Amino acid sequence: QEFWLTDNTISGTLPTEVGMMSNLKELRLNDNSLIGTIPTQLGMLSSIKALALNDNYFSGTLPPEVFTLSTLKELLLDHTKNTGAVPTE
Repeated sequence: QEFWLTDNTISGTLPTEVGMMSNLKELRLNDNSLIGTIPTQLGMLSSIKALALNDNYFSGTLPPEVFTLSTLKELLLDHTKNTGAVPTE
């Protein structure tokens, strides 16, 4: 399953319930006006292969749960206001 809402001027925060979409393979929310922190619940997306959150206004530290997703092959976070280190392994 794929969920694409790219370049739709969506604003507000990313709901934590998105983590309940366990069969999701791709989540692309890039090029919108999303704000707030990236929810730790994204770490529950056990089938995710691509996560595109770039070109939004997310802030705060990156949730470590995202970096434990074993199926994740593509992670796009450029042009956000996130802080913190990205694990190298």
